[in-house]
Amino acid sequence: MASASSPRHVLVTGSSRGIGQAIAAAFVAAGDKVTVHGRSRESAERGMRAIGAAGFVVADITDEADLMKALGEAAEARGPIDVLVNNAGGVETAPLSRLGVDQLRRMMALNVEPVLTAIRAVVPAMKAKGGGRIVTVASTAGLKGYGYVGAYTAAKHAAVGLTRALALELASAGITVNAVCPGYTDTDLMDGSLDKLEEKTGRSREEILKDFTKVNPLGRLIRPDEVADCVVWLAGNGAGAITGQAISVAGGEI
Repeated sequence: MASASSPRHVLVTGSSRGIGQAIAAAFVAAGDKVTVHGRSRESAERGMRAIGAAGFVVADITDEADLMKALGEAAEARGPIDVLVNNAGGVETAPLSRLGVDQLRRMMALNVEPVLTAIRAVVPAMKAKGGGRIVTVASTAGLKGYGYVGAYTAAKHAAVGLTRALALELASAGITVNAVCPGYTDTDLMDGSLDKLEEKTGRSREEILKDFTKVNPLGRLIRPDEVADCVVWLAGNGAGAITGQAISVAGGEI
């Protein structure tokens, strides 16, 4: 938790909506200085205002130089980043017959490479301050297999592997590195997926939603605030001995 005298600087990538915005909002509620990140100025500024964050940055996370510039701007404006949450990412679907190397490369560029770029950017200042917290929002697809999202699943497994490796390297510097792996979550992206499947298949929304939730023993979608609570805990003092973990927030699916 942040103290009233010295709130931490928290940067959450992909925080203009969905899980990222819920995470950013939870840190604001905890009293931290939060920088919102979005792909466009409009989305980032809207996200900042929605939760009362301290500021925002804009970057294409697949552009290493652009992301590094944005992280530098955030640190210059609000001080070194104490907590980095790598949330931004995305998914593409394809059966094996249409799954090519190009899609695999896109998924790696979107879900893994920015994680490494952002961590490399913030670690020097964290080391200088004697510690820090890094949390990557992966997915249950980083812990198990799913059909028709082979490239995405491979990328999320890579993100979890990177988390585990860097946790070992950075532990002696007081920096913890963990991953949170949500199951199917109730966001606007999920709503969009349900809309497309409803239109494409002609099935009812209720039927399609049952397919998504049947793997979850709770029988429902995960709430964004449930993911956010886990991230905030990992960034807190009580989780100082927790590192190199990939924690499933999936209602017992894993």
